[in-house]
Amino acid sequence: MAAEQIRIGTIVGGRDAVQVIPQIAQHGFESYSLSFGQSTSGIELKETAKMIEDLAAQHNFVISSVGVYGNPLTGEGDNADTLASWERLIDHAHLFGTDIVAGFTGRLTGLSIEASIPKYTEVFGELSRRADGNGVRIAFENCAMGGSWHSGDWNIALNPSAWELMFNAIPSDNIGLQWEPAHQMDSLVDPIPQLRKWVDKVFHVHGKDATIAWDIVREYGLRGPKRFVWDRTPGFGDTNWSDIMTILMQANYKGTIDIEGWHDPVYKDELEMTGQVHALHYLKQCRG
Repeated sequence: MAAEQIRIGTIVGGRDAVQVIPQIAQHGFESYSLSFGQSTSGIELKETAKMIEDLAAQHNFVISSVGVYGNPLTGEGDNADTLASWERLIDHAHLFGTDIVAGFTGRLTGLSIEASIPKYTEVFGELSRRADGNGVRIAFENCAMGGSWHSGDWNIALNPSAWELMFNAIPSDNIGLQWEPAHQMDSLVDPIPQLRKWVDKVFHVHGKDATIAWDIVREYGLRGPKRFVWDRTPGFGDTNWSDIMTILMQANYKGTIDIEGWHDPVYKDELEMTGQVHALHYLKQCRG
């Protein structure tokens, strides 16, 4: 592939990446985003990075990002190691050949986004300085995780109003977004103009789409008994990914698009990889 092209890959679990990647590499994934859940505890990151480096040489892929998806602001329960995991990944990202560490901002449980900003500023102000010293960028996934502006327990980076508060609180060039259209579409936000406006803050893109049933919205509204939006694998949803590619390329985006599987209501279970491979070829076609 041409060096300047946007690579198309998929997300794999960091704990089992060494076993999974050889099983799916033949499909032609060009990158992998490693997700370590809420914690990297018990993982020998140096050893894992070396094994993945060897696999990359065999199969010609890159690691696009490493991420931890817990709540680093509270450290409660299963999130007790999340903040330390952010620090570990920032320190070890270069061993994986990536400069992006991704995850949720966290938030103060049950409180509003505004109430969480001071703690976010304290925690990620320090992490941003640590990242800067390691040549690393921090990318926040834009998933609401069931939260709203007024309450939640995972993430504050759920919409542009929150992003403005976050980026004003920490005006650093190494703080940005791990963006995908699906997380905005479930709030009936049009992702295309949003991406055009915010593309300079997009460090990494998740390949996940959505389908909105507008007939259900019109008849039942957002609080009715029927579901009105479904996550979809790219190629099966409503988004024009050629437009996404165009916006990214016009902005000189140098990152990847990594498919976030395990959400499609049709291409799931034994059809999971069928859906992902379709998405891989579809996104390559959109790329041109």
